[in-house]
Amino acid sequence: MEALGMAGVLETLTGLYREQMARHENRPFLEAVMSAAALVCAADGQVTFPERMRLDQILEAIRQLDVFDPHEAVDLFNDYTAAIQADSETGRAAAFKRIEPVADNPETASLILRVCMGILEVEGEDNLTEQIEIVSLCSRLGIEPGDLGLYVDDLPQIPDEKA
Repeated sequence: MEALGMAGVLETLTGLYREQMARHENRPFLEAVMSAAALVCAADGQVTFPERMRLDQILEAIRQLDVFDPHEAVDLFNDYTAAIQADSETGRAAAFKRIEPVADNPETASLILRVCMGILEVEGEDNLTEQIEIVSLCSRLGIEPGDLGLYVDDLPQIPDEKA
Protein backbone atom coordinates (compact mmCIF):
# COMPACT_ATOMS: atom_id res chain seq x y z
CA MET A 1 0.00 0.00 0.00
CA GLU A 2 2.83 2.36 0.91
CA ALA A 3 4.59 1.63 -2.42
CA LEU A 4 1.48 2.75 -4.29
CA GLY A 5 1.41 5.96 -2.26
CA MET A 6 5.07 6.64 -3.06
CA ALA A 7 4.47 5.97 -6.76
CA GLY A 8 1.62 8.49 -6.71
CA VAL A 9 3.85 11.10 -5.08
CA LEU A 10 6.58 10.51 -7.66
CA GLU A 11 4.04 10.74 -10.47
CA THR A 12 2.73 14.02 -9.08
CA LEU A 13 6.25 15.43 -8.71
CA THR A 14 7.14 14.36 -12.24
CA GLY A 15 4.00 16.06 -13.56
CA LEU A 16 4.79 19.27 -11.68
CA TYR A 17 8.37 19.19 -12.97
CA ARG A 18 7.20 18.76 -16.57
CA GLU A 19 4.74 21.62 -16.20
CA GLN A 20 7.42 23.93 -14.81
CA MET A 21 9.79 22.97 -17.63
CA ALA A 22 7.09 23.68 -20.20
CA ARG A 23 6.44 27.06 -18.58
CA HIS A 24 10.15 27.85 -18.65
CA GLU A 25 10.57 26.74 -22.27
CA ASN A 26 7.48 28.61 -23.48
CA ARG A 27 7.94 31.83 -21.47
CA PRO A 28 9.80 33.66 -24.29
CA PHE A 29 6.99 32.72 -26.67
CA LEU A 30 4.35 34.03 -24.24
CA GLU A 31 6.24 37.31 -23.86
CA ALA A 32 6.70 37.63 -27.63
CA VAL A 33 3.00 37.00 -28.37
CA MET A 34 1.86 39.45 -25.70
CA SER A 35 4.39 42.04 -26.92
CA ALA A 36 3.27 41.73 -30.54
CA ALA A 37 -0.38 41.91 -29.50
CA ALA A 38 0.34 45.01 -27.42
CA LEU A 39 2.14 46.66 -30.35
CA VAL A 40 -0.82 46.08 -32.66
CA CYS A 41 -3.55 46.96 -30.16
CA ALA A 42 -1.81 50.12 -28.95
CA ALA A 43 -0.89 51.29 -32.46
CA ASP A 44 -4.04 53.37 -32.83
CA GLY A 45 -3.91 54.65 -29.26
CA GLN A 46 -6.71 52.54 -27.83
CA VAL A 47 -7.21 48.93 -26.84
CA THR A 48 -10.82 47.99 -27.51
CA PHE A 49 -13.00 45.41 -25.79
CA PRO A 50 -13.29 43.29 -28.98
CA GLU A 51 -9.48 43.24 -29.24
CA ARG A 52 -9.23 42.02 -25.64
CA MET A 53 -11.89 39.36 -26.26
CA ARG A 54 -10.04 38.13 -29.34
CA LEU A 55 -6.80 37.97 -27.37
CA ASP A 56 -8.54 35.81 -24.76
CA GLN A 57 -9.77 33.48 -27.52
CA ILE A 58 -6.28 33.27 -28.96
CA LEU A 59 -4.76 32.45 -25.58
CA GLU A 60 -7.17 29.53 -25.23
CA ALA A 61 -6.36 28.22 -28.72
CA ILE A 62 -2.55 28.19 -28.67
CA ARG A 63 -1.27 24.92 -27.26
CA GLN A 64 2.12 26.35 -26.18
CA LEU A 65 0.32 28.76 -23.87
CA ASP A 66 -1.78 26.11 -22.09
CA VAL A 67 0.73 25.91 -19.24
CA PHE A 68 0.16 29.56 -18.28
CA ASP A 69 -2.64 31.05 -16.25
CA PRO A 70 -4.58 33.29 -18.66
CA HIS A 71 -4.45 36.07 -16.06
CA GLU A 72 -0.65 35.99 -16.21
CA ALA A 73 -0.76 36.50 -19.98
CA VAL A 74 -3.34 39.29 -19.72
CA ASP A 75 -1.27 41.01 -17.02
CA LEU A 76 1.77 40.93 -19.32
CA PHE A 77 -0.32 42.33 -22.18
CA ASN A 78 -1.65 45.12 -19.95
CA ASP A 79 1.87 45.99 -18.74
CA TYR A 80 3.28 46.02 -22.27
CA THR A 81 0.38 48.08 -23.61
CA ALA A 82 0.69 50.60 -20.77
CA ALA A 83 4.42 50.93 -21.43
CA ILE A 84 3.82 51.61 -25.14
CA GLN A 85 1.11 54.15 -24.38
CA ALA A 86 3.20 55.89 -21.71
CA ASP A 87 6.33 56.23 -23.85
CA SER A 88 5.91 54.95 -27.38
CA GLU A 89 9.59 54.81 -28.32
CA THR A 90 10.77 53.06 -25.16
CA GLY A 91 7.73 50.76 -24.93
CA ARG A 92 8.01 49.72 -28.57
CA ALA A 93 11.75 49.09 -28.26
CA ALA A 94 11.15 46.88 -25.21
CA ALA A 95 8.42 44.97 -27.06
CA PHE A 96 10.66 44.33 -30.06
CA LYS A 97 13.41 43.16 -27.70
CA ARG A 98 11.03 40.55 -26.22
CA ILE A 99 10.10 39.37 -29.72
CA GLU A 100 13.72 38.94 -30.90
CA PRO A 101 14.49 35.68 -29.01
CA VAL A 102 11.80 33.77 -30.93
CA ALA A 103 12.13 35.57 -34.27
CA ASP A 104 14.62 33.05 -35.69
CA ASN A 105 12.00 30.29 -35.78
CA PRO A 106 9.85 30.79 -38.93
CA GLU A 107 6.92 28.78 -37.52
CA THR A 108 6.90 30.83 -34.33
CA ALA A 109 7.23 34.10 -36.24
CA SER A 110 4.34 33.09 -38.48
CA LEU A 111 2.17 32.17 -35.50
CA ILE A 112 2.89 35.52 -33.82
CA LEU A 113 1.86 37.34 -36.99
CA ARG A 114 -1.32 35.24 -37.31
CA VAL A 115 -2.19 36.30 -33.76
CA CYS A 116 -1.73 39.93 -34.82
CA MET A 117 -3.90 39.41 -37.91
CA GLY A 118 -6.59 37.83 -35.74
CA ILE A 119 -6.61 40.92 -33.57
CA LEU A 120 -6.68 43.23 -36.60
CA GLU A 121 -9.64 41.44 -38.16
CA VAL A 122 -11.81 41.30 -35.05
CA GLU A 123 -13.43 44.70 -35.47
CA GLY A 124 -14.16 44.22 -39.15
CA GLU A 125 -12.69 47.52 -40.21
CA ASP A 126 -9.54 48.58 -41.96
CA ASN A 127 -7.26 50.06 -39.36
CA LEU A 128 -4.31 51.40 -41.30
CA THR A 129 -2.28 52.17 -38.17
CA GLU A 130 -2.55 48.59 -36.92
CA GLN A 131 -1.81 47.24 -40.42
CA ILE A 132 1.35 49.35 -40.56
CA GLU A 133 2.40 47.92 -37.20
CA ILE A 134 1.93 44.38 -38.52
CA VAL A 135 3.93 45.21 -41.66
CA SER A 136 6.70 46.49 -39.37
CA LEU A 137 6.58 43.21 -37.44
CA CYS A 138 6.71 41.29 -40.74
CA SER A 139 9.89 43.13 -41.62
CA ARG A 140 11.49 42.33 -38.26
CA LEU A 141 10.42 38.69 -38.44
CA GLY A 142 11.45 38.16 -42.07
CA ILE A 143 7.98 37.39 -43.39
CA GLU A 144 6.45 38.98 -46.47
CA PRO A 145 3.34 41.06 -45.63
CA GLY A 146 1.68 39.65 -48.75
CA ASP A 147 1.79 36.19 -47.15
CA LEU A 148 -0.69 37.55 -44.59
CA GLY A 149 -2.86 39.31 -47.14
CA LEU A 150 -1.32 42.73 -46.50
CA TYR A 151 -0.45 44.42 -49.76
CA VAL A 152 1.94 47.28 -49.21
CA ASP A 153 2.39 47.86 -52.96
CA ASP A 154 -1.29 48.73 -53.42
CA LEU A 155 -1.06 52.03 -51.55
CA PRO A 156 -2.51 54.96 -53.48
CA GLN A 157 0.02 56.95 -55.47
CA ILE A 158 0.46 60.61 -54.61
CA PRO A 159 0.51 62.69 -57.80
CA ASP A 160 3.71 64.57 -58.54
CA GLU A 161 2.84 68.26 -58.21
CA LYS A 162 5.76 69.31 -60.45
CA ALA A 163 4.37 67.46 -63.49
